[in-house]
Parts: sequence; structure tokens; C-alpha cells
Amino acid sequence: MKLILDAQLPLALKTWLKSQGHDVVHTLDLPNKNLTQDNYIIDLSVAEERIVITKDSDFFDHFTLKGTPPKLLMITTGNIVNKELISLFQLNFEKVEDLLQQFAVI
Repeated sequence: MKLILDAQLPLALKTWLKSQGHDVVHTLDLPNKNLTQDNYIIDLSVAEERIVITKDSDFFDHFTLKGTPPKLLMITTGNIVNKELISLFQLNFEKVEDLLQQFAVI
């Protein structure tokens, strides 16, 4: 899968997702780094068919109102340490992958 991680998510998550065979971009990889505007991330997700992974509810609002980004994974854990976040991904990402691949873009 092709993914883009928003600024609130750690580079360690990018590293883990890449180790699982995914094509991952973090906002730190983009020209404006963590100051990248949401619209730029949304446009990139559409152009490169990337799933946005974020904690930012603005993306959910945009998705609900405009249907973009095409696919969105909202992380709603609140503030947890990076190690716990990675552990949650390790325990659950196979099911998340299945769901993301199963459902068509709205």
C-alpha cells in the first residue's frame, strides 16, 4: 500500500510500515516538512493514490464534506508513547490492511 503519515505521527511508524513492505511518505519528507498544509497532503494523496494516516480531525471533516482524501485512517488513541503506538499497529495492522484494500474509494 501507498501511505502518507501526517506530522503528529512518529518517524518510527514510517520505519515499521516500510519494514512491512509499504511505500510510506512522512510529512518530514515533504518540502515544508511538518508545516505542510492539509490541502497539500490531500492533493498528494489523490495524485499518488496514498492513504492518509493521521490524528488530525480536520482530515476527517474534509473527507466527510468533500470525499477526499480517497482513503483515510484516523488514529484516535490520544497521546501515547511511540512504542505503544507501534505495538498497536503491529497487533492490528493486518486487519486494517484487509479493510483498506476491501473497501472501494467513496
